[in-house]
Amino acid sequence: MDADDSAGDDAAPGPPDNDAPTVAEAVVDAMLDRGVDTVFGIPGKQTLPLNRALADRDARFVVARHETAVPHQAWGYAETSEPGAMAATCVVPGPGDTNAMNGLKNALNDCVPLLHLAVETERSVRGGDGIHETPPETYDTVVKENVLVDSPAGAVPAVVEAIRTAREHPQGPVRVGIPKDFLAGRTPQPAIGEREPSPPPAPPAAAVREAADLLGDATAPVVLAGGGVRRADASDALRSVAEGLGAPVVTTYKGKGTLPETHQLSAGVLCGGASAELRGLLADADVGLVVGSDLDAVATASWSVAIPETLIHVTLDGDDVGFGYEADLGVVADADRFLRALTDRLDDEGVAPRGADSAERAESVRAADRERFAALSEQSADGSGKSTADDREERPLRSVEALSAVRDAVPADAVVAADAGGFRLWTLVSFPAAGPRSYVNPGSWATMGTGLPSALGAKLANPDRDVVALTGDGGLMMCVHELHTLASEGIDVTVVALNNDDYAIISEEASRSYDFPDQSYGWAETGLDLVAVASGMGLPAERVHARGAVGDAVERARDRDGPALVEVVTDPDEPQASEWMTGPHPRS
Repeated sequence: MDADDSAGDDAAPGPPDNDAPTVAEAVVDAMLDRGVDTVFGIPGKQTLPLNRALADRDARFVVARHETAVPHQAWGYAETSEPGAMAATCVVPGPGDTNAMNGLKNALNDCVPLLHLAVETERSVRGGDGIHETPPETYDTVVKENVLVDSPAGAVPAVVEAIRTAREHPQGPVRVGIPKDFLAGRTPQPAIGEREPSPPPAPPAAAVREAADLLGDATAPVVLAGGGVRRADASDALRSVAEGLGAPVVTTYKGKGTLPETHQLSAGVLCGGASAELRGLLADADVGLVVGSDLDAVATASWSVAIPETLIHVTLDGDDVGFGYEADLGVVADADRFLRALTDRLDDEGVAPRGADSAERAESVRAADRERFAALSEQSADGSGKSTADDREERPLRSVEALSAVRDAVPADAVVAADAGGFRLWTLVSFPAAGPRSYVNPGSWATMGTGLPSALGAKLANPDRDVVALTGDGGLMMCVHELHTLASEGIDVTVVALNNDDYAIISEEASRSYDFPDQSYGWAETGLDLVAVASGMGLPAERVHARGAVGDAVERARDRDGPALVEVVTDPDEPQASEWMTGPHPRS
């Protein structure tokens, strides 16, 4: 026996190692080692050990003003970052966690990775109605995986695995609940063997051959690209396939920008405001390639949109295939790997592009859309006919007019984060996106109040790019507190708020279908002054009414060293995109 072993198991334990890292410090070190250095949250007494560790290690902790905004900030960060980049969120249990559920569900639906750190009630109190206590399983349905750490030594392994799981396709938010009493302790953490996220599946060679044969024989193919193209970083491969086939590209609302909308093959966005001409393009195609989309009920108007008779459907989830539309060929594979394999196969088979006809098919849709926008801009205030120039100066701006002016005033490569609400459809169909990480909008969860917080996150991920939050007054009021976060953190975001003092998309439907008076859900008598609100939170702001003033106001806001808001007064009585764009052409 060695002399040092003579005391055996009867030796008294030594004093605690006060130089050892706390569990909170070890967790933060694990996050930093894996590239997660930005955390959005609201501190509470429960989170302070983590906040101390983040501050000591120079990780950025952004203090929000409400937990509903916290996951949307991390969502915007990931949506506009290089593949695999992600942020973390940190909230107190109970109210903090349940407030955050909205954004977690949004990230889950959009397959966006983030790490959600929830500081749980202490083990000794659990079950005794401790402050903020909620059952951990409450969150099971709003995250990709929900993990409760059971022992202090399990904290770092849980966080490491959560980061890997969040990044593994299909990506998504992962919640890790760590009891409060674990964080300040100095329990040694186990060494962890690294395990990279599993690569997404490659397509079977036989499926690629069959897809190439179907598309090679097509006379009028079309490609429909979804958010999975963005997640897979497959925009270059999408362009190659589209150009190789000579096929117009339609994107879903989550795929917007995956092919830059200045490209001659870009035909527009399939959403509730998609024009009759765009829907006609899909219906008239003989072969359709759907890639990176689940063809959900939102994009397809509950599967009422007609699509090509011959359909190739590529998705990561086999349950998507055949759910709303029958597929002639279903492929469970990564979008990028499939598109690259398809390009190679088309090249091998000598498939030639369809010539000028393909660009003309896309341009015919874009031209029809532009004519619809112009007709709306020229329409009289009461909708009875064409207005004079003087009349147009008197009536409030239509959304398409305001959005056109904003687009002209914002650099093409700026990041634009759009909120949900009635104006979102106008933005989807009329505001061109420059690339896959240049446009952010919520998917099928379609929650309002995302535009401002996601723009905030996008700016931290892209400090050298212009970032613009596009929102309506309805969406902004659901996250208006984050104007103060912009000001207090000095985050240089330009907020453009279209204000019609109405939940106009609801009022329009209420009037048209249920015989409510016009603007039943508006505030015409108690108009909202967003300039006063923003100024009170420390942001420079101005209000504009005239169409010629919008661009100049946006440029002034962009030129400021810090955040600013531009309020654009718009028409609460304008037609909704879902009606104007889908009906007969107004000039036919």
